[in-house]
Amino acid sequence: MSLKQKIIHLPECPGVYFMKDKSGRVIYIGKAKNLKKRLKSYVVNKFGDGYHAIKTAQLLSRVADIDFVVTLNETEAFLLESSFIKQYRPMFNIELKYQQKYTYLKITQEEFPRLLVARRNRNGDFFGPKGKVYGPFVYGSSKILSTGSLRRLFKIRICKTLPKKPCLEFFLRNCEAPCVGNVTREQYMDKVTMLQEVLTKRSNLEELKCRLKEEMTEASRNHEYEIARDLRDTIQRLENLTIKQKVETDANRGTDEEFFGFMANEDTGVAHVLTLKRRKGVIMDRSHVSFDLVGDNSLSTFLLQYYSSDSMIPTYIYTNDKIQEAESLQRYLESISGHKVRILQAQKGLHHDDSGKIMDLIMTNLFLYIEQGYHPSLLNLRNRLQLESIPYIIDCFDVSNLGTSIAVGACVRFVNGERSNSGYRRFRIQNNGIQDDFAMIQEIVRRRYRLDSNERVNKDLPLPDMILIDGGRGQLNIAVKTLRSLGMQIPCFSLAKGKEEIYSTSRKYPLILPANDEGLKLLRHVRDESHRFGLKYNINIRKSMMGGR
Repeated sequence: MSLKQKIIHLPECPGVYFMKDKSGRVIYIGKAKNLKKRLKSYVVNKFGDGYHAIKTAQLLSRVADIDFVVTLNETEAFLLESSFIKQYRPMFNIELKYQQKYTYLKITQEEFPRLLVARRNRNGDFFGPKGKVYGPFVYGSSKILSTGSLRRLFKIRICKTLPKKPCLEFFLRNCEAPCVGNVTREQYMDKVTMLQEVLTKRSNLEELKCRLKEEMTEASRNHEYEIARDLRDTIQRLENLTIKQKVETDANRGTDEEFFGFMANEDTGVAHVLTLKRRKGVIMDRSHVSFDLVGDNSLSTFLLQYYSSDSMIPTYIYTNDKIQEAESLQRYLESISGHKVRILQAQKGLHHDDSGKIMDLIMTNLFLYIEQGYHPSLLNLRNRLQLESIPYIIDCFDVSNLGTSIAVGACVRFVNGERSNSGYRRFRIQNNGIQDDFAMIQEIVRRRYRLDSNERVNKDLPLPDMILIDGGRGQLNIAVKTLRSLGMQIPCFSLAKGKEEIYSTSRKYPLILPANDEGLKLLRHVRDESHRFGLKYNINIRKSMMGGR
């Protein structure tokens, strides 16, 4: 049965769907209010004429089969989606690379085992040497305050290979130097067993302390004072660990508010989220995360994954965008947190606090985060040319003449300071033997952007953030006039050869930048590329005409 046929028979009810590749591996998991309607939209975009984001198109190109699970309601769909994503770890779903909410520990299978932090790959396998894995533990959990504390507490070695003489850890009393036979393997494994007990059950920590106190008393009674001293030190470390656990638990319990600033870049297919926690009016923590805009990935699905791997769910969650599935998500978060949860769009004066101002601050910082990912010269251009936003996409026009018989136009596109060949266009100009640069610029700009044109840019690509014209003020004025006739208000500049003067409609005099200015270097590069592309087309036409003779 084909995908289209399978979708026709899908129920129109809430559920979770699985997209699989030809090998049967789950590569994407999503939820839907209406399974049939949601999956039908994918098929229409895949097999019809609809437009899909590039990364979603990459996903769909690999889908060979679709499976689904029906749920009673949206809240249940949230729960199942979260569980299945953790189980299958699909490559196209959101993975919080910078939000290590879960941590695993590993005790290696070696003659004298080591304690390591265990990390997983996309397939769910653990990196590093073989061993028994414990966890997952929530970040900040009492079990794993730090691997260093546990290593020192149980005197577990840290060396990758056993050295031939004691290392510094032995002299710091953090290791008993099994490398030189200071401790037998049986004695060493006793410590490993105690460590395993602590990692297995929280209550074992107190039980272990009681047992060690009994052993310390017995050693002291038998005048084995060195053994008693070591046991005393171990008990003290356990008590310190317990105190720190209580402090961490108290500090992380009941976070009052958490703010999420969300900004999507449709051009790169990446979404950025900046989070900020506030408890009792005090800002506690912040973090920045990014994920691919694939399928249904959105702020809602991000929050689902974020809180599914973090037990510390606040009472109030503020976002800069309205979440369509807020009520269902609230019910899901309440079911796993055990308390009331409200998801609100931050506004000034909300609850008589400054949540709106905090969100403004988050969005300002988020914009700065994103800027850091742009080509450095783009920031320079925005400042030099006094643009409202970064010129992430730049189109540049040039005309190329060889005599009066052949005239062509060229438009090249640069995205994030790099050539984007899919945005290149070339034009055979109908000049009727009359060499008029102004008329040529008017023609190619109109053909590039008008709605009924085959070269219309946003049939398959977004409009540019800035347009550059090869020429002076005259060429610039005609280009701006043409854009206005098409109902477009795109920042437009021209770059004249020679003195490299930059003309704009907002300046009486041209802007002249230093020769080493990064923004000017980029403009020159873009202008020269448009000239090369147009000249190449002109030469090819001439060669074909000569060959035809």
